[in-house]
Parts: sequence; structure tokens; C-alpha cells
Amino acid sequence: MSDVVSRLDVLKTYKLYVGGKFPRSESGRVYEVTDSNGEWLANAPLGTRKDTRDAVLAARAAVKGWAGTTAYNRGQVLYRVAEMLQGRREQFAVEVSLSEGIGPKKAAALVDAAIDRWVWYAGWTDKVAQIAGGANPVAGPYFNLSTPEPTGVVGIVAPQAGYGHSLLGLVSVIAPAIATGNTVVVAAAADAPLPALSLGEVLATSDVPGGVVNIISGRTEDIAPTLASHQDVNALDLTGAIAADGPGAAPALEAAAADTLKRVVRPELDPFAQDWTNVPGTDRLLSFLETKTVWHPMGI
Repeated sequence: MSDVVSRLDVLKTYKLYVGGKFPRSESGRVYEVTDSNGEWLANAPLGTRKDTRDAVLAARAAVKGWAGTTAYNRGQVLYRVAEMLQGRREQFAVEVSLSEGIGPKKAAALVDAAIDRWVWYAGWTDKVAQIAGGANPVAGPYFNLSTPEPTGVVGIVAPQAGYGHSLLGLVSVIAPAIATGNTVVVAAAADAPLPALSLGEVLATSDVPGGVVNIISGRTEDIAPTLASHQDVNALDLTGAIAADGPGAAPALEAAAADTLKRVVRPELDPFAQDWTNVPGTDRLLSFLETKTVWHPMGI
């Protein structure tokens, strides 16, 4: 008699990541996630407008504490995320490989790049003020000092096409926003949500306070318009929105964002042309910062 006992695999049930917790979608519904060959991978929660509003509430509640954290401590937190992601490197390599239809070697390289991207932005947290602020020359006996401050809650439509979008692209839009003290609500890539949902598990076991990052999976056309029109969202990153017309497309989202005077980062005209392996630079760090200017009289 064989000593090998057959068993059933424990299939993973993916959840949303909102307020540091893992709720099911308010609708209780899921959708099938498939690989590049159309083979079933998992069921992901089908986030709704109500889920998105709940995520915005969580992000707003976290703004004061996260923005008030010192830049140095924020850098330590982001570095801790890199440490935790490093510990689950193999899992993410598999998910990226299946999600994007690439080989294990390329997928592992993209995961390594995502880890390095967290480290990159961790190093910038206490340095960005040096390029975004400064002492301004004025005609009079005054000091005139400009300092950057976070915008607040940022809605992000995550990259949804192109090489490396499912994890590296996701990290490349989340990390700079939270590095500068903002909180975010992310509409995960509808075609490849598994690395994003797993990233929520990494964030929950790192030092990132609950509500700083919130991740919703589902149809972009359901989630993105809610973010664009929500009065408690201060800025919008449309990187993953398409340029064509439609309820989840960039022109409609920009129009909705204009009603509440949001800052908007527009998407590339060709999302497939975006190479997330390139050095990111500082543009995204500066995208969601406000400038506070203070006048002070000089001493005699």
C-alpha cells in the first residue's frame, strides 16, 4: 500500500485590501482571472463603487498620521516593504509570470526590479524637499521659504498594459505617492490583479499603517469614475486609463476630476510603450506635492 496520500490543493481566496484589512467585496461577487492562454488562475474580488468609497474613507483617515510622520521614518517604512517583498520573491515571480505570460527568469527580474524600486523611493523620502523647496530671493528684509507638503488622498488607476505592469508598474505608481506623505486608493490592473492583491498582504505585514494604501480589484469602469468624482480625493493618477472614449477612459475621468479641482497625471497615449524597467526619475515624486511658502522678517 502506498504511503502517499492524495489531497486537494487549498486554493487561495483573494480579498480586497482596505484600511489595513482584507474585506470581501461588498457585493460578494468575484471574477475569473486567467493567464495569457486563457487558463483559470484564481477568483479575484469584484470591487464596487461602495468598496471604492470605503477605501477613500480609510485613506482620508490615514492622511494626518502618515503626512505627520517624519520623512526619515517614511523611508524606513518603505524599506521594510522591500524587505518583506524580498521574502516572498518566489511567490511573486510565479504570479507575475502567469499574469503577464512571460518566462520565470524575466518574471524574477521584474520582481527584483520592484524590490529595488521600493528601496529607490525609500531613499528619496528625506531628500525630495531639497529639490521641491528652497529659499526664495525677495526684495525686502524677509526670509521667504518654500516647503513641499503632501496633496492628500490620491486615486490611482494602476498600469493595465505593457511589459512589467502587474507588479513593477504598480509599485512605480504607489511608492512615489506614499513616499511624499500621501495616501492612495488603487484600482488594480483588471487583467492582472493577483500581484496587486498579494502586495496588499506584504503591506499588511510591513510597517505601513492601515489606510495608507488601499487596493481594489475589479472593473476599471466601475472603480475609476468613483475615484475621479469623489470630493474627498485630492488627486488622480490616470496611468492605467486608456486614451479612448468611455466611462473608464481618461477624457471622461479628467472631466469628472475637474469638478473637484483635482491634480491629474495623464496616461501615456500608448500604454504598451511604457517601459517600467527604466530609471523612474523624480517626476512622480513631485506630482502630488503642494508648496507652502512662509515669510519671516530678518532679525536686526
